[in-house]
Amino acid sequence: MRTIAAAGLAAACLTLGMGIGYAAKVKGPGMTLVTGKPAQQAGLAALQEAEKLAGNGSWELIGVARVYYLSGDKARGQALLDQVLSGKAGSSDWYRIGSLYAEAGENAKAESFFQKALAAEPKDDTGQAEVGAWYIRTGQREKGEELLTKAFSRNPDEFWHYVRTAEAFLNVAPK
Repeated sequence: MRTIAAAGLAAACLTLGMGIGYAAKVKGPGMTLVTGKPAQQAGLAALQEAEKLAGNGSWELIGVARVYYLSGDKARGQALLDQVLSGKAGSSDWYRIGSLYAEAGENAKAESFFQKALAAEPKDDTGQAEVGAWYIRTGQREKGEELLTKAFSRNPDEFWHYVRTAEAFLNVAPK
């Protein structure tokens, strides 16, 4: 009986040890990846690790693409955006990509993605408010007010609609 109990305990310890060992192997490098490196090298190392961890997640890939794109590597950023768009991209992806292009000052590209998202979700008052505010910030007040009117008519008590409107008229970039 003691032999069976000892064998069971040994098997449990072995299994636990293997699990702990596996968990230690799959952890990311953390700060060891960037500590002591020049800023550019540290940033790129962190970005490459983020890209690896993103897998096929569309929001994650768009986040990584944003950093590549806005930090000067537009080709790599665009390649990741193309990867997202070649899959099952949806309206939330199109909003995020439009926002990236807006942040980069590429308003024609931004508008194209915003319009695609709005067409896919015509009752999305949050999207209407965000895009309406963007139109106002880019000097297209009439288009912006039209979308904000739609957003407020659907949801007149939405706190964020007022914040987006204030941002637009006070020329504050959204966060």
